[in-house]
Amino acid sequence: MSSLTEKDRPIVQLLLNTGTCPRCILRFCCVGSQTLYRHPYEDLMKVLKEFLKNNQEKEDMVCFDVVDPPCKRIRLEHTGEGPDDLNHNGALQQIPLVSDENTAMETSAVKVCNVCLGILQEFCEADFVKKMCQKVNSADYQFTSFVFSVSLPPQLSVRERAAWLLVKQEMRNLGLSLAKDDIVQLKEAYKWIIHPQLSEELGVPADGKSLFEVSVVFAHPETDEECHFLATACPECFKPAKNKQSVFTRMAVIKALEKIKEEDFLKHFPCPPSSPKNLCVALEIQCNNGAVFVAGRYNKYSRNLPQTPWIIDGERKLESSVEELISEHLMAEFKADSFNFSSSGREDVDVRTLGNGRPFAIELVNPRRIHFTAEEMKRLQQTINNSSDKIQVRDLQLVTRSAIGRMKEGEEEKTKTYSALIWTDKAIQKEDIAFLDDIKELKLDQKTPLRVLHRRPLAVRCRIIHTMKSEYIDEHHFRLHLKTQAGTYIKEFVHGDFGRTKPNIGSLLNRTTDILELDVESVDVDWPPTLDN
Repeated sequence: MSSLTEKDRPIVQLLLNTGTCPRCILRFCCVGSQTLYRHPYEDLMKVLKEFLKNNQEKEDMVCFDVVDPPCKRIRLEHTGEGPDDLNHNGALQQIPLVSDENTAMETSAVKVCNVCLGILQEFCEADFVKKMCQKVNSADYQFTSFVFSVSLPPQLSVRERAAWLLVKQEMRNLGLSLAKDDIVQLKEAYKWIIHPQLSEELGVPADGKSLFEVSVVFAHPETDEECHFLATACPECFKPAKNKQSVFTRMAVIKALEKIKEEDFLKHFPCPPSSPKNLCVALEIQCNNGAVFVAGRYNKYSRNLPQTPWIIDGERKLESSVEELISEHLMAEFKADSFNFSSSGREDVDVRTLGNGRPFAIELVNPRRIHFTAEEMKRLQQTINNSSDKIQVRDLQLVTRSAIGRMKEGEEEKTKTYSALIWTDKAIQKEDIAFLDDIKELKLDQKTPLRVLHRRPLAVRCRIIHTMKSEYIDEHHFRLHLKTQAGTYIKEFVHGDFGRTKPNIGSLLNRTTDILELDVESVDVDWPPTLDN
């Protein structure tokens, strides 16, 4: 059973007198009952007032009909000299304890809490919860559970520190000690109150592992500058960052509060903190679904289609890409904000991908729709295939983030099979190329090709041609089927790239050779699983 005891009376009286709300008082009294915080604000205020009226000499208890055990503790400690005993300048203000309960009740009339700035007051009420749920429902997300997160103004940490120092001094006067970690955290208490209300309104449970997040961002412009003194006291904690609008982030403020001495803190900030005129404002109520991952294999039948958008100096060179032809349909069906495309290697714009295709995966960011049956995925695959004759997809399926790693595992140890149409400057006969069929495990040294040197580091890479099979066409043309180590530059193996790939087909035949067409015939990655399409 959770309760306030006689030793809490001075703390309750002190905090009520300085403008602290009932729920923050419970936090500073280390009350760990979740249910207790959910009682209506007016009821909590009434109970605290009744508690102060109870002047029995023996230990009294104010009890609620709850079963949660308290999760915080108060420790006994010998009194002693220290910063807790400071007066102003470097000063804890001496707050006269209210002996007249009526006076305490008058000063505790509903006003904005000087610690939580109203978060545990107005923003715990049903009207605000309904407002959050309206925002969630209007966003049209699919979800079966939710996780709730809250972003607090950084100055709340400063006010919490000031209130803690005030209570700690009072506890010391009683021969007791209150560790900062014993106080119920504001975020924790707020979630205790909000979770069951949100769950009831949304009709789904709260789950810390849920991929669907409902978040609220609070701000309090009136007190925005209250933590600025910390930048002077602890400048090393406030480093500018490109992605931060202000150096006064919550984590930076907390770090500074851990460094600053109590006497220095008290020189710059009032203790108890002053009562604000205005409530916090809810700047944003946001929803976000965890990413969904779709995988499959694609065939590319065009020799004028890049894998990803081909944009140079801001100018688009070709109107579409494999990535876009697939993702536009997934984006529409999953109602996602954006996507990230990845694949097992890539082919050049003029290279076809045949056979079973190339494995790919697409991360769909913040999707509104997340549940698809196997039949719906099959229909989505057909929609993609009907939309263009340049590509086809197969084995389209939902996968996990961790499964995508299998696509990249041992990428350079995988093999790929190609078909290359080759031209020679000197006439050839069938017997001139037959010896290529007998070459096995041919080792190449490939300098970074000139054509990709602008985006790849200069290096010499050792690659292996496992097997070759030639197919004579005429005096100046033959087709070569190659099975190679993944990452081999096939075009350069054919024409030599001005001697940057050694050996090469030209040097093996003692002729000038060039490649006219290249097809990827297989990418030997056993992922994603084959489906019965």
